[in-house]
Amino acid sequence: MDRREAGISDLAGALSGQAERLSHCVHCGFCLPACPTYTRLGDEADSPRGRLHLMGAVMEGRLDPGSDAFQDHLDRCLGCRACETVCPSGVEYGHLLERARQVAAAARAPSPLQGLLLDAIGRRTLFLPWMWSSRLLRSSGLPAMAARLLPDRGLLGTLRLGSAMLAASAPAEPWKGSGESRGPAAGGAPPATATPSAKGRVGLLRGCVQDQLFRRVNHATRRVLEANGWEVISVSGQGCCGALHAHGGRLDEARRMAWGNVRGFEAVGVDWVVANAAGCGAAMKEYGELLGEEDAARGEAGEAFAHRVVDVSTLLAGGDRTPRVGAPLELRVAYDPPCHLLHAQRISGPPERLLASVPGVELVPLENADECCGGAGIYGITHRELGGEIGGDKAAAVEASGAQVVVTGNPGCMMQIGAQLRLRGSRIPALHPIELVDESYRRAGFYHGST
Repeated sequence: MDRREAGISDLAGALSGQAERLSHCVHCGFCLPACPTYTRLGDEADSPRGRLHLMGAVMEGRLDPGSDAFQDHLDRCLGCRACETVCPSGVEYGHLLERARQVAAAARAPSPLQGLLLDAIGRRTLFLPWMWSSRLLRSSGLPAMAARLLPDRGLLGTLRLGSAMLAASAPAEPWKGSGESRGPAAGGAPPATATPSAKGRVGLLRGCVQDQLFRRVNHATRRVLEANGWEVISVSGQGCCGALHAHGGRLDEARRMAWGNVRGFEAVGVDWVVANAAGCGAAMKEYGELLGEEDAARGEAGEAFAHRVVDVSTLLAGGDRTPRVGAPLELRVAYDPPCHLLHAQRISGPPERLLASVPGVELVPLENADECCGGAGIYGITHRELGGEIGGDKAAAVEASGAQVVVTGNPGCMMQIGAQLRLRGSRIPALHPIELVDESYRRAGFYHGST
């Protein structure tokens, strides 16, 4: 047995450690109508139940992890975890998928595009120049033009989608023209607030794509938290949460990133670790198990860290908390819950209550709001056709809702939905919910220097 075969065997053995989790599936089929790939493709192997069967076959040695059957059907999974919400047996599908993808990656290298994207995100020497050039390109207006003019085929189709996603990440102000002047520009550093911070100390995860393409959302989050009485502490030792690498089966890299964040936030001492990106929050809440698989002590530290992770909507509007009420924004708003907020973290209610706290906001129903948008991290790019079909359905639902803006709490979802709307010729922007709250607070004069 050569080194590669030995490595595959070791990982397949690790998958055997998931036998109990796999056994929870009773093949009831409740997951089938909840799975976006199954409902589009109609193939049992492209359902959660089918993929669990393939994992079991690899675990038992009946299927080669390098086979097309195992590779292709696992690769086509969005990882949206909608199946977990409807599963009566409590199958931990997301956990199993990540371990199975680690086995798949050891048996066969992922696509060059996937490998390139994950490498670029994981290395700051590549990531920061990429994001700097992306922001510069975005400001030129060329991505918006390319999204309109490029054909939807081959490499040009991928470039067209990437251009639309980059254009969709640009700031938008759908509230302009509603009759009230704005205060200081939202893109600058967060100003001091008039409200003393007395509720506790929080650290905000800046993220990677969130920090580089949606820094305005991080600034808005800080302002809104401070306006609601929280002291926001700067955490310099933090980095990428590792979610995309975990989803891609690169668990060793995800663990390295996770441990860096645990140490970084521990160093400053905060009551809560706030996430404004659903995928990041879901990943950080699973640090205990992720780290504990390799090191028990780190696993305990990761578990303690995970208990302090909270989504910004929950911190502001969860339980008996009530956010401050700002000035009116007369907008029809469609809320699309990110999969890793709704299905992975099981959070529903706080985001809607946060939006409803903004006077004048009319929340309009969105058909199939609980279905994935097709973005799923880098899935929308690596699976342009299937991700585009799923995303196109989401964009069509947004248009049919009559909303002036769609909001969702995850950068990948904002880019995917915003891109699909642009590709359909729609002017409806995709924003983060906190951006609406921030604008309402600015108009109410909650920030120094506002009017």
